[in-house]
Amino acid sequence: MSRIGLKPITVPKGVTVNVESDNTVIVKGPKGELREKIHRDLKLEQEDGRISIVRPSDGREHRSQHGLARTLVQNMVTGVSEGFERVLEIHGVGFRAQLEGETLVLNVGYSHPVKIAPSKGVKFEVGQDDKSRLVTVKVSGISKQQVGQHASDVRRVRKPDPYKGKGIRYRGETVKLKQGKRATA
Repeated sequence: MSRIGLKPITVPKGVTVNVESDNTVIVKGPKGELREKIHRDLKLEQEDGRISIVRPSDGREHRSQHGLARTLVQNMVTGVSEGFERVLEIHGVGFRAQLEGETLVLNVGYSHPVKIAPSKGVKFEVGQDDKSRLVTVKVSGISKQQVGQHASDVRRVRKPDPYKGKGIRYRGETVKLKQGKRATA
């Protein structure tokens, strides 16, 4: 029994959820519109501002899709009402980031700047943390999948170094530093 799939989804005011004949779920809200196709056998039931996802049987395929479909619809509802964001920190002397229009330009120790263009619905913001003086990059949007993918793409440009800790990391991520070479007597 899927515990996640059984939970009802609460739909906030200003958000509408529609289902087309081919089981495409369309969620509209104040921040935009998202579409996602769910498994053909699953049904969405709406009543009193709540959505439930019902599966026709306890077969293996239906059980595996039940929780996934519920999570996808929940993320769409949250995205169009509140949005998602990931914050990355750039550690390293001389490492910096800036925006050229909507394109993110990273100078992180390579001989050339690295440019990352956002896809539709994703936005980059560059700032500086006042306390630690770290450069931060905020990736925000309404699609959780796209925000996570763009944040991963930015981090992949210069992963944290395991010896010095320099590089791009998620806010709150801890990097376990390795011990370097040691002279023996």
